[in-house]
Amino acid sequence: MIKTYGGRRLGVTGTHRRAMMRNMATSLFLHEKLTTTIAKAKTLRPYAEKLITHAVHGKHFLVRRHVQDKKVFKKLFEILAPRYAKRPGGYTRIVRLLPRSGDNASRGVITLVT
Repeated sequence: MIKTYGGRRLGVTGTHRRAMMRNMATSLFLHEKLTTTIAKAKTLRPYAEKLITHAVHGKHFLVRRHVQDKKVFKKLFEILAPRYAKRPGGYTRIVRLLPRSGDNASRGVITLVT
């Protein structure tokens, strides 16, 4: 039986997966919505929510490791953190879309809850 102790592998190496999560989280915070596959969205959800929680608590050094874009970093602390200050979690939502036409992969939109 295959057990996924380290989370979803997504068919890429660990360094690729970490870079992909950083890029996807940055895009999610910048545009507040992101269309991707369901597996990637489910992997991104806890990653992005932890970053938002760190921003709400004012932990700049923990967020700076993962978000290298200065514009997104500023938006995270000035706009998104105050928006979610009173919310106890659940900052993102995944909505399923029709499958991708090329390879029939399940797609979804991950958005920040307003």
